[in-house]
Amino acid sequence: MGELINIENVSAYLAKPEGEPKGGIIVIHEIWGLNNNTKDIADRFVKEGYIALAPSLLDELDFSKIDISKLQIDLFTDDRREEAIKSLSSITAPIQSPDFKEKTIAKLKDCFDYLYNLSEINQNVSITGFCFGGTYSFSLAVNESRLKHAFPYYGHFTHSLEEAKNIKAKIYAFYGQNDKTLVFNVPEIVKTMEEAKVDFRYKIYQDCGHAFFNDTNPKTYFKPAADDSWNILLSELNS
Repeated sequence: MGELINIENVSAYLAKPEGEPKGGIIVIHEIWGLNNNTKDIADRFVKEGYIALAPSLLDELDFSKIDISKLQIDLFTDDRREEAIKSLSSITAPIQSPDFKEKTIAKLKDCFDYLYNLSEINQNVSITGFCFGGTYSFSLAVNESRLKHAFPYYGHFTHSLEEAKNIKAKIYAFYGQNDKTLVFNVPEIVKTMEEAKVDFRYKIYQDCGHAFFNDTNPKTYFKPAADDSWNILLSELNS
């Protein structure tokens, strides 16, 4: 449906609907990078009438020597989790560098500008992302005042109150109840957003945890939560 393009120093998957689009949305991948699952999610937005742009933000990571499908499952399998975490931590070490966050936000801002400047979407740009992408959906909302909506899925909010005051976008975040660390931190996020006067809402789904939206992972996918969150997202996006 779409094509790979280059925006400044970012490669990205771009897909457009037939006819006049409703707007544009950035779709940020999980820690596994820009894969077919992320492209499929972008294509779903296209079917709903949106131009979707899915940047590849982890090109420096080398997953070539492991079986990603197996690692995804092992991370959520009790007797394999510890070893899987070690493997993932080794591969993702480059993202811990001091300048990684700054560079990644700069790439996202380039992607935002690309969509924002497309005349056919009338400066209507939103963002969603999953895990790694959920965290950076929050970060773009902090760093880009023209963003309309942000829909972080099981992402970390790592920003101060003063940074949160920069947010102008409406935010709707999604979590799985079994994702203990993230769910534990939700009340603090709510407090920060209230003090910053951000339009922030969230939903915590029972009977599921991290990566409940990823229908390529049988250990984590939870269709009721995935379907409900998708319907909420579209309702908000179309409002």
